[in-house]
Amino acid sequence: MILLAGPALVVFLAFVIFPVLMAAFYGFFSWQGYGPPTDFVGLKNYLTIVQDPLFLDALAHNGFILVLSLVLQGPAAIALALLLNRRMRGQSLIRVLIFVPYVISEVVVGTGWSLMLQTNGAFNALLEKIGLGFLAADWLSNPDIAIWTLMAIITWKYVGFAVILFLAGLQGIPEELHEAAAIDGASYWQIQWQITLPLLAPTLRIWAFLSIIGSLQLFDLVYIIWGQYIASTAGTSTMATYMVSEGRNAGNFGYGNAVAVVLFLISLVVALIYQRAVLRKDTDGALTGASGRARTRTTPDAPVAPEIEKESVR
Repeated sequence: MILLAGPALVVFLAFVIFPVLMAAFYGFFSWQGYGPPTDFVGLKNYLTIVQDPLFLDALAHNGFILVLSLVLQGPAAIALALLLNRRMRGQSLIRVLIFVPYVISEVVVGTGWSLMLQTNGAFNALLEKIGLGFLAADWLSNPDIAIWTLMAIITWKYVGFAVILFLAGLQGIPEELHEAAAIDGASYWQIQWQITLPLLAPTLRIWAFLSIIGSLQLFDLVYIIWGQYIASTAGTSTMATYMVSEGRNAGNFGYGNAVAVVLFLISLVVALIYQRAVLRKDTDGALTGASGRARTRTTPDAPVAPEIEKESVR
């Protein structure tokens, strides 16, 4: 057991725990990135972080992105997954087209969208061509629009991952449950609400966890599209872009390491809370209990289909 887990443990300690500890150490110094750190400042860097309006704005942007990612991507991905889970012409092609944006490099996505969404870019030109020129706007620099532009790009890129994940979850739901509910008189939407979604809940919770962590650590798209300076004025800065702009690019590596530690702690706390409050249901066997039991009723007084009860407790 030790021989099997040893290499993985060494890699984890070397590439996860050790860098975090070193970042925490450097965060106590005013350090320019070369030579040993000697200018000890204690908690000054950390106090500056929590008092800096730019960091608080970046934190608020991360929270906004987190909530909107769940609200926009979740329902859209569920609807697309339910649609693509049915037999239809061109099903494989549609799946590929939906998933392609996710596998495209963030550099390519960011560069392409930044060129198209410029004031004199292709998107505004298209609006002019189809007679909707009055909708043309400064999609990247206007603080009232830029954050929504970012959300549209994020949704376009990452919804494919959620769709594929939900499709995999749907494949694990026995078709007999749907057939038994249909025989019992349940409508299509009753079947989805009472059977499909409850049994898809573990997959939904895993996707939500990945989306939350990704939203807190968002960096590449914002940095590529808006750059290190425009992001803050356009209202799209994140904690990660703040870390780079105020740390490495400002030549203050000690402060940048402190920001990295704060970002790590925020992500860790959110992950632990989510695991204890949400993911713990799966490890406690909730799927085979009340929350995972499919119930289908055609009317408030109609009995639950016996076939559904048998399948749900297997």
